[in-house]
Amino acid sequence: MEPWIAVLCAAAALLLGVFIGFVIRKSVAEKKIGTAEEYAKKIVDDAQRRAESINKEKLLEVKEETHRLRNECEKEIREKKQESQAKEKRLNQREELLDKKLNSIESREEALLTKTKELDEMTKRTEAIYERKLAELEQISGLSKEEAKQQLIQSVEDEARRDAAILVRDIESEAKAEADKRARNIVGLAIQRCAADHVAETTVSVVPLPNDEMKGRIIGREGRNIRALENATGIELIIDDTPEAVILSGFDPVRREVARIALEKLILDGRIHPARIEEMVDKARKEVDAQIKETGEAAVFDANIHGIHPELVKLLGRLKFRTSYGQNVLKHSLEVSYIAGLIASELKADVAVAKRAGLLHDIGKATDHEMEGTHIQLGVELAKKYKESESVIHCIAAHHNDVEPKTIEAVIIQAADAISGARPGARRETLEHYVKRLEKLEEIANSFNGVEKSFAIQAGREVRIIVKPDVVDDAGTALLCKDIVKRIEDEMEYPGQIKVNVIRELRATDYAK
Repeated sequence: MEPWIAVLCAAAALLLGVFIGFVIRKSVAEKKIGTAEEYAKKIVDDAQRRAESINKEKLLEVKEETHRLRNECEKEIREKKQESQAKEKRLNQREELLDKKLNSIESREEALLTKTKELDEMTKRTEAIYERKLAELEQISGLSKEEAKQQLIQSVEDEARRDAAILVRDIESEAKAEADKRARNIVGLAIQRCAADHVAETTVSVVPLPNDEMKGRIIGREGRNIRALENATGIELIIDDTPEAVILSGFDPVRREVARIALEKLILDGRIHPARIEEMVDKARKEVDAQIKETGEAAVFDANIHGIHPELVKLLGRLKFRTSYGQNVLKHSLEVSYIAGLIASELKADVAVAKRAGLLHDIGKATDHEMEGTHIQLGVELAKKYKESESVIHCIAAHHNDVEPKTIEAVIIQAADAISGARPGARRETLEHYVKRLEKLEEIANSFNGVEKSFAIQAGREVRIIVKPDVVDDAGTALLCKDIVKRIEDEMEYPGQIKVNVIRELRATDYAK
């Protein structure tokens, strides 16, 4: 074959192949384009369907949310409406109530105005009657109002002058008698100058009688005399088979001394009845007060101490009737003063301060029944009150080591106090405990409102309580008695039983002059 034919055939085959390839490629491309268009259309359709579905769902959610919000708004509107209606109802009720009150106030104002007018009319009528009666009284008496007032003032003034003159005369008489007695006592004490003795206080005193018939007179009809004496003094009278003697029993030496003096005066006088008993008891109290003052002055004189306040002197006299563990406190104070002075002179200390502090170291015991606090605290307060020196006050405060002693005189007082109290036979503790129990009985009774005074008698087996009749009535006495019994049972320890006797009596007293 010719070469060019071969080339020509090859070129024709190549052209044919290219054409066939082009046709096939065009067909395939058209198929792919059709398939892609269908696929794209399908995707668009799916997207449209999905969008429509999403739109429907969102519309449904929007509708539901709108419905919910509408329901909530309607509910809130209903609640606000109900609340508004309730408030409106309450306001209407308040308006009605205010209207009623206003009407009531107006009616009361009208009634008040009417009563005020009536009262004004009555006042005018009363003033007119008063003026008329006053004019009638002035006409009857022949004196004007001012003249009657002046005459009444003059009468009262004259009466007061007369009473004052009588009182001055009585005071002058008592002062003269007291001056004579004090002068004799001072001279006797100056001559005597003996050492102080020591006695153990007891709880009984014996009063001799001229005969046994006097016992019946002391008892009185149905026991009225002995009851009056016991109630007035707080001391028990024991009238037994002891011939020609009456025993006075009581823990308080002052009361016992008052009862003894009063009974002796009644026996000498012979007139024994309740009124006379009260009179004698009052006189005996005054006499005992005078004895207390004299005793204090005698103690100061015996101790050779000067410049003590008169009130401290009286308190020293009261120590005569006080005991400490059976030891007489006044005798103990004098002994401490003597011992402290001797020790101070040997130690070259201040003898005057030592003796003065020794005498006053237990002064608080004269008031510890009436006031709160230990006898040391009370003694310090009294010493400060009556202008004692700081050194004496320090000795009183330190004599039981309540404060640290800072001076030699304070240590001397401690030593002297211990020497006086520790010597054999000086003190009896059982008596002190017994007296403290009786004092506790009276303290409990006196702590109640309405109690005027109380007395522990029968060796502490009975307490008699006098109440104020204007504070405690008859029914209240029973309640008071039960309250005191309960308090005693709660706070005290005692053998046997204690009788609580509450007494209420009403008296009226006046004097014809």
